Amino acid sequence: MSPNGSDRSSRRPMRRKLPQVLTAGLILATATGCTYEDFPRLGMPTPVTEEAPIILSLWQGSWAAALVTGVLVWALILWACFAYRRTRTKVEVPPQTRYNMPLEALYTVVPVLIVSVFFFFTARDESKLLSLSEKPAHTINVVGFQWSWAFNYIEDVDGETATGDARTNPDLAAIPDRFKKAFPEGAEGVHAVGTPGERNPQNGNPGPTLWLPKGEKVRFVLTSRDVIHSFWVVPFLMKQDVIPGHTNAFEVTPEKEGTYMGKCAELCGVDHSRMLLNVKIVSPERYQKHLEELREKGQTGYVPAGIEQTDPARNAEKSQL
Repeated sequence: MSPNGSDRSSRRPMRRKLPQVLTAGLILATATGCTYEDFPRLGMPTPVTEEAPIILSLWQGSWAAALVTGVLVWALILWACFAYRRTRTKVEVPPQTRYNMPLEALYTVVPVLIVSVFFFFTARDESKLLSLSEKPAHTINVVGFQWSWAFNYIEDVDGETATGDARTNPDLAAIPDRFKKAFPEGAEGVHAVGTPGERNPQNGNPGPTLWLPKGEKVRFVLTSRDVIHSFWVVPFLMKQDVIPGHTNAFEVTPEKEGTYMGKCAELCGVDHSRMLLNVKIVSPERYQKHLEELREKGQTGYVPAGIEQTDPARNAEKSQL
């Protein structure tokens, strides 16, 4: 058999299999667990805070830009493959170009523009997400430790300004003064300390439960007692590191009642996988009642927030707030 006949016979099975391969690819691309309503979020969970749509918009925009870039690149690759493919009547080598200055300049300028656009939108949205108001409605000190979480609710639970002062409480000495400015007057506070084996009584999800009021701005002040952790509530669509000797903070306004899952997103040791938590968003009235329930249980005051802010971190952040 001639070499050309051999080539034709070898290509026939591939042509027969091509529809099967395309069908299998279509099934894999479409037979997922996402519904039509889930698809626009591109894998992100449903946002439950006022700030989360900012992150979702950035995520969707990144995917759109990546898709346009990918389609363009694949189109150019396929065009080159078909336009310059070898055939029985066209066996000569295409003209070879050693260099092309306009093309090489384009290869440099276009990636720089793409990265610059991504940087602009990322920096803009990050600035919005990490901006802090002067007086949030609530402040909660989230304490990470091996292998669970503690929550210091810095609140004036009894309504009497003479019963406590969170600004001078030694258990909160690790929190820098710039955050203490937002503490309410007379905040004697209540707390909750979790254990890895604890479960939410309503849904059985593992981890302690952090309560939040719907429709009211909450500031999280993040401190650690030992190593680096990361506070991640999944439907917040963001997470932030919990670093010993360095205090981070961010604010959210919960908008959707329910119980949601969270976890530590930083490998922090042997039982890292057990550092789970739940976030329960309720009405402001139910939130206040929960604080009173903690007080009735004797969980008043605060647990130690962690390692005090180091001098380099304190000096680097004097311009904030």
